[in-house]
Amino acid sequence: MKRNILYILTIFILASCGDGIPSEEKKNGWWLNEADLTAMEQGWSSPQVDRSCDNNKLYIAGERFKRGVGTHAISKIMIDVHGTGERIKGAVGVDDECGEQASVEFFILGDKEILWESYRMVKGYEAKHFDIDISGIEKIGLYVSDAGDGINYDHADWVNVRILYHDSVPAVVHPKKQARYRLTPLPPKEPRINGPVIFGANAGNQFLYKIPATGEQPIKFSVKGLPQGLTVFEETGLIRGKTPANGTYEVTLIAENELGKDEKKFKIIVGQGLALTPPLGWNSWNVWGLSVDQQKVKIAASAMNALGLADYGWTYINIDDGWEAAERTKDGLLLPNEKFPDMEKLAADIHNMGLKLGIYSSPGPMTCGGYLGSYEHEMLDAKTWASWGIDYVKYDWCSYNDIALDQSLPELKKPYIHFREVLDNVDRDIVYSICQYGRGEVWTWGEEVGGNLWRTTYDIVDTWSSMSGIGFWQGEMAEYAGPGQ
Repeated sequence: MKRNILYILTIFILASCGDGIPSEEKKNGWWLNEADLTAMEQGWSSPQVDRSCDNNKLYIAGERFKRGVGTHAISKIMIDVHGTGERIKGAVGVDDECGEQASVEFFILGDKEILWESYRMVKGYEAKHFDIDISGIEKIGLYVSDAGDGINYDHADWVNVRILYHDSVPAVVHPKKQARYRLTPLPPKEPRINGPVIFGANAGNQFLYKIPATGEQPIKFSVKGLPQGLTVFEETGLIRGKTPANGTYEVTLIAENELGKDEKKFKIIVGQGLALTPPLGWNSWNVWGLSVDQQKVKIAASAMNALGLADYGWTYINIDDGWEAAERTKDGLLLPNEKFPDMEKLAADIHNMGLKLGIYSSPGPMTCGGYLGSYEHEMLDAKTWASWGIDYVKYDWCSYNDIALDQSLPELKKPYIHFREVLDNVDRDIVYSICQYGRGEVWTWGEEVGGNLWRTTYDIVDTWSSMSGIGFWQGEMAEYAGPGQ
C-alpha cells in the first residue's frame, strides 16, 4: 500500500512540475526548437535541438531547461512572421558546459531594428527572460555576438523561445545562396614562379621542395646554383636530396614553356629552423572527422594538385584524429588502424606529388576523438613518424588536462617543451604545430617552447561568421609572429 501511495505521489509531482509556460502557448505558439535549424548560421559546430552546443542537457547557471536551441557565437537566424506576430517570449544565457572565457550578447531584431538585447553575459549569469510585442513586424532576427572578444567557448542557449501569432504561421528564412564570381585574374599562359623567396631546412635530413609555378603546360624546370646533394626534376619542378651543411644557399629558380621564361631568386636557409614562411595546406578534420582513411587522404592530395593550389605554394596534406590503432604493440609502437593499411607508402605517394604529409597526436593519454595519444611514448612516436616520412605534426592538448596539475603557464608549456626536445632528436624535418586553443595567450610564448605555429582560437567552421570572427581578431597577435613561428 505504501508503495502504491508513493507511486501515485510521484506521478502527481511529475505532472505538477512544469516550465511555467501556459498550456495555450504550448499549443498555439511557434517554437524555435521545432523549426528548421538548417537556416541557422553559427561560428562553430551546428545548432542542437533541446541540447547544448556540445550535445549535453541545457543548463544556465545551474537551471535545467528542457526546451531550447544550443548554438555558438557568432550565430544568427531570421524568422518571417508575416506581420501577424503578437509576442516573442523566452530566455537566453551562456551554457554551463563552456569555459570561463566565454562571453556573448543576445539580440532580438525586428525589421532590422533592435527590439531587445541581453548585454554581455558570461558563464554563471542567470538566464535573462524576454517578452516582446512584435505586432506589425514582418521579420524577426535572433543574433548572438561574441561580445567583442572572440568566439572561444561561446556556447549560447535560446530557451523556451516561442512566437505567439494569428493567421500566418512563422517560418525560418534560409540565407540566399550567392552567385559564384571570380575576382582573382586568371594566371597568364607564360610561366610565373609563385610562392616564397626563402625555404628553411635542417642539415643532413631529406630535402623536399616543389617549385610552385603557373602557366601553360608543359613547363620545364631548372635551378642555377643548386648545392651538392640536391637535384631538381625537370618535368615536375621537385627538388629532392640530402640537405647540405648549415648556411644560406642563394639559387635561381627557372620555369620555361613555349611562350616564355620566368626566373626567381631563392634562398635555401639551412640550420635556422623550419616554416620560415607560413605553412599552407589542408587538414582532414572538418571534412571527414574520425572517418578519415588512406584513400580519402590521397584524393585530397590529388585535388591539391588538380585545383592548382600546389602551383601557389599549398604543400601540406594533414591527417587529423582517427588514424591510430586501438592499442600499442608489445614494444610500445603506435601503428595505424585498418583505415591506413600502409602509412609509409601513403607518405611516399604524397611526396612524389610534390606535397608533404602531416599527422596528429596529443601529449595526453588519449586524443580528442578517444584514440591513443603520445603520453609517455613521445620519442618512440616521433621516431615512428619520421620513419614513415611524416613532415608535420599537430599536437592537440586534449586529455592532457588529466595530467596537468593546473592551468598555470608552466603546466601549459610543459608538454610542448618536452615534445620540442623530442623532435630535435629525430633525423627528419617535422613542422611542429601547437594546438591548445589559445590557452594562456599561447601567442606570447609559442616561440619560446619551440612551436613553428600555434592555434589561437577554438575550432573554425565553413561559415563567414566563423572565419571573419576568428580572422579579424588576429591583429593583436601579429607582433608575436615571424619566420619560423
